[in-house]
Amino acid sequence: MATKTQVKKSSTAVSSKASKKETSTAKKFGKDTYLKWYESMLLMRKFEEKAGQLYIQQKIRGFCHLYIGQEALVAGAVSALKPTDNMITAYRDHAHPIGLGMDPKYVMAELYGKETGCTKGKGGSMHMFDKELNFFGGHGIVGGQIPLGAGIAFADKYKGNDNVTLCYMGDGAVRQGAFHEALNMAMNWKLPVIFIIENNNYAMGTSVERVSNVTNLNVLAEGYEMPNEQVDGMSCETVHNSIERAVERARKGEGPTLLEMRTYRYKGHSMSDPAKYRTKDELEEYKLLDPIESALNVIKQNKYATEKEIEAIKKRVADQVAESIEFSENSDYPDASELYKDVYKQEDYPFIIE
Repeated sequence: MATKTQVKKSSTAVSSKASKKETSTAKKFGKDTYLKWYESMLLMRKFEEKAGQLYIQQKIRGFCHLYIGQEALVAGAVSALKPTDNMITAYRDHAHPIGLGMDPKYVMAELYGKETGCTKGKGGSMHMFDKELNFFGGHGIVGGQIPLGAGIAFADKYKGNDNVTLCYMGDGAVRQGAFHEALNMAMNWKLPVIFIIENNNYAMGTSVERVSNVTNLNVLAEGYEMPNEQVDGMSCETVHNSIERAVERARKGEGPTLLEMRTYRYKGHSMSDPAKYRTKDELEEYKLLDPIESALNVIKQNKYATEKEIEAIKKRVADQVAESIEFSENSDYPDASELYKDVYKQEDYPFIIE
């Protein structure tokens, strides 16, 4: 467990950065960007809060990992991308497609296991997917998405386009051998991929300090001479800026970047986790850095929106979440025949003897 002193030192450092950047970066991004960030993150937050409630009501079953607290990692990244860029992540994956523009009703229907879900009710919470948005999941195997992200980037380099792939992972995934294999090959081939560690301090219930001699995880890239940064992940501004720099390098053909995003999840690892490995004081200290409140403060300080306009955004978000539930409740479960569809099959497979 991270000690209170360690947490306080970390969050105070982040907080001091946050206070400085509000005045220095508001002009760079402007009204439209802040309003987009605020509404996008608020939709992620309210969607996830409702998903948690529906899970308790047993409307949603199986595993369920919420993204509450980490919204800036998606909102700040999306604003630095172009529509043809790619994204892939692990199993805490509800917010990513919403941030990319997927109608939340298709995410909710997938959580319900309904045929109208984004993967036809076959994937559930951990396997969201959207080809049109270039969102490649949603993967339940810890670290399994990392070499896949490198592979997607290899395909784009092979085709000769300038697309970039964002490959998200949790801090626990860096213990997998596939992480190091992917970093080595990506750097050797100068692949246009940005590896993003969502470091929320805990791999399930185990703090980084308990399992790693190296606690600044970005330096793991040094063994491959890969450019890397440690980033305040509770801020859309710093997330956007770091992604922007990495994207620029990738589009120039200079290869991959590893970004360690320091963030925090307000809920347990999954819905079954009571999070007894951390203190209430630690949680409340990180809530002072809330990315949604930070964006809202900039909006109010710069008079980017009136109170009436802010309330209209909140209502629009609430309506979307309510609509997603109604849509999911009224959708059907997949027919049993769906078991035999969307399955890879080779007619002339030579190794089956009847």
